[in-house]
Amino acid sequence: MVEEAEALVKRYFDLMAGFPPEVVAVLWTAAKAAGVPRPLEDFLKCSRAEERRVRRVAWSLKEVMRLGRRPSVEDYVGTLAARVNLPAPVVKAAVELLERNRRVLAGKNPWVSAALWLASFKRLGLLKALAEAAGTTPTSIRNAANRLKV
Repeated sequence: MVEEAEALVKRYFDLMAGFPPEVVAVLWTAAKAAGVPRPLEDFLKCSRAEERRVRRVAWSLKEVMRLGRRPSVEDYVGTLAARVNLPAPVVKAAVELLERNRRVLAGKNPWVSAALWLASFKRLGLLKALAEAAGTTPTSIRNAANRLKV
């Protein structure tokens, strides 16, 4: 069985003159995920694929894999609220506000900060702390708060 598989791979390799960029990207990503990272040049030796194309496919593959592990809105709101010591009722109100608006993306965005700011009744001094905790600016949070439907 192993000999047959080797023969098929060798025949494919001879016919195609190397693996396509998608195969190289999958192998490179799998090696990293298995804890045995290798330089991309090692994988490019068996392919005529351009390095740029392989990197682009590998990036797309990593993005697809990452999408399944995106934190929930509640987790993100809770994390940000914990950084600025907000009570649970404010977190609950912010999550409800975001669920009504459906504009939430994880990462550096002002929507979650704006919802927390509005849920805390625009407490003075909190805007700057939220901006620092979220990695965004107070102006972005104010603009997002103006666009949220309360």
